[in-house]
Amino acid sequence: MVLVVTTPLLYLKHTTTNILFRLFLGKNRSKGNLELSSFLLKKFGYRPKNIRLFEKALTHKSYSNTKNDVESNERLEYLGDTVIDLIVAEYLFEKFPEKDEGFLTKVKAKIVNRKMLSYIGAELELSKQIRYKTGRSIRIATIEGNAFEAIIGALYLDSDYETTRKIFNSRIIRNYVNLNEVLEQEIDFKSALLIWGQKNKLAVQYVIEDEATKQNNYQYTAAVIINEKKWGLGKGQSKKEAEQHASKETLELLGVD
Repeated sequence: MVLVVTTPLLYLKHTTTNILFRLFLGKNRSKGNLELSSFLLKKFGYRPKNIRLFEKALTHKSYSNTKNDVESNERLEYLGDTVIDLIVAEYLFEKFPEKDEGFLTKVKAKIVNRKMLSYIGAELELSKQIRYKTGRSIRIATIEGNAFEAIIGALYLDSDYETTRKIFNSRIIRNYVNLNEVLEQEIDFKSALLIWGQKNKLAVQYVIEDEATKQNNYQYTAAVIINEKKWGLGKGQSKKEAEQHASKETLELLGVD
C-alpha cells in the first residue's frame, strides 16, 4: 500500500516540477515575443498564434545573413505584396461600382506603390521592431515598406484571407490612406494633358472664355487650345476646376487614357 500511494505522489511531484521549470524557461524565452505580441495587438488589433512568423516578417536580410538558421522576410514580403494587391483591388471594386477597369487600376497603383507602403511602415513605427544590421547602404524607408508587406503575409498565414482583409481595411486604409488625396492625384487631368502635349511636341494652352458672374451662377468657363484649335470646354467654381474639366473633355476627345 505504501508503494502504491508513494509512487503516484513522487510522480506527481516530479511532473509538477518539470512543468514549472518549463514554464519558467518559456517565460524568460518569450520576453521579446511578448513585446512583439503587444505591438501587433496595438497596431493591428491582432493576437498572433505563431509569433515566429512575425519575427521572420521583421527580419531584414542584412541581419539574417549574419546569423545561422535565421530566415529573412523576403518570402513573406512576396506573399504580402500579393495579398495587399488583392485586398486593395477588392476594396476599390466595391467602393467604386460605376468606375471602369482603367480607373480602378490607376487608383490601386497609387495605394500599393512603394512610396505609400514605406509611408505606412513609418507611421506604424516598424523601424523599432525590425531586426537589421545598420550600415550606409540601408534605407530605413525601404525596409519599413518591405517589412509591412511581410507582416501582411505573416498575418495571412497566421489567420486567413478574410481576417487579413478586415484588419487591412479597418486598421490600414482607414487610418493611413487618404482616399480623397489619392483621387485628387488621379483626376489631375490638366497635368496628364500637359504631359501628353510635351510627348507629342504640341503646345497646350488654356483660355478663360467666360468669367464667373451672377448671370452664369458664378462659374468660369475654360477652353483648351492645341495648335490654335479649340478642343474641350469645362466649367467650374474656380479657374482651376474649369481647366480640369476642360482637360478631361480634351483627353476624351483625343482618345488618351
